[in-house]
Amino acid sequence: MSLEKVLLGALAGLAVGVVVGVLFAPEKGSVTRKKITKKSEDYADILKNKFDEFVDSVTEKVQDANDVVSEEKA
Repeated sequence: MSLEKVLLGALAGLAVGVVVGVLFAPEKGSVTRKKITKKSEDYADILKNKFDEFVDSVTEKVQDANDVVSEEKA
């Protein structure tokens, strides 16, 4: 299993845990909704950053592969 899949699974589990925890907390609905919104934005930012890192990694590997192919042709 790749590191990216493990990290994505961990982030998804963490997000679900936070949402469930917040939903069962004894607070007013408006406070709970604000917390959910804030946490959702935080996790969306984290997920976007991880996705960008993944895309950069794949791009780098593709470029390396292209370089190897170019060297073999030369």
